[in-house]
Amino acid sequence: MSDDFLWVEKYRPRRVEDCVLPQSIESTFKQLVATGELPNMIFSGSPGVGKTTVARALCDELDLDYLIINGSEQGNIDTLRGRIKQFASTVSLQGGYKVVILDEADYLNPQSTQPALRAFIEEFANNCRFILTCNFKNRIIEPLHSRCSVYEFAIPNEEKPKIAASFFKRLNQILSTEGVEAEPQALATLVEKYFPDWRRVINECQRYGITGKIDAGILVNLDDENVKTLMSHLKNKDFSKMRRWVADNIDTEPHVIFRKIYDSMADYLKAESVPHVVLILAQYQYWNAFVADHELNVVACMTEIMVTAEWA
Repeated sequence: MSDDFLWVEKYRPRRVEDCVLPQSIESTFKQLVATGELPNMIFSGSPGVGKTTVARALCDELDLDYLIINGSEQGNIDTLRGRIKQFASTVSLQGGYKVVILDEADYLNPQSTQPALRAFIEEFANNCRFILTCNFKNRIIEPLHSRCSVYEFAIPNEEKPKIAASFFKRLNQILSTEGVEAEPQALATLVEKYFPDWRRVINECQRYGITGKIDAGILVNLDDENVKTLMSHLKNKDFSKMRRWVADNIDTEPHVIFRKIYDSMADYLKAESVPHVVLILAQYQYWNAFVADHELNVVACMTEIMVTAEWA
């Protein structure tokens, strides 16, 4: 599948001012563009908020050569060393310094790969800058923190309505360009449901917009009766029906499914099993931020609850 087919790539902003950002960090990045100098940086924030987009926009605006490496897929220390050395040890065709954008750097091994990365930053300091993106900055070792400026992609509560409205406007522009009709309520619900994961919203719009229209029919309501059905499958240890339930309801954000189970489990479980299931839900909700297949993660969570919990 080409990048041009994916809306998230086709409509990825190329300038900082076109990114949907809180005012404070937008101003900071505009100042960096104005000075023409980038420090080594760590961008921290939840998935889909624009960390990689901003990193690329900074490089594009400053006309810098850059290399993107995905830490979760290409984080092997030998692969990392080879690619960085090959890129950073040569002179930029643009005449300036180069930039390595290391996505999902918190996936890198903190005992081996991250210390090696620190050495690369020092070795190529004259020719290269590094931008690390991560979901959890506390998983980045302190020696890397001390060598980078850290920027939090957090949205202050008072700015959330303005940010959501800006993105709603951007979505309407994308849908208009793609010839997709959208009911405002359906679009607003998608934005609210996945806020602030803009990547997820755009992907969902592309998925639902394949018919040429996005309407209220896409809205999924995980009601109590639906959860009761799931809990019955778990209690009866009916894996096939549980798996089908997950497949039918995976359009609902996994954390919503986990929360619904958490809210209702006391009605179905023996009291001594409740703490155990809380820990299971918490663990799989944490993993959900990292896994590629959310459906598989939810099924794994339900399976563990099914085989270990004691039912009332």
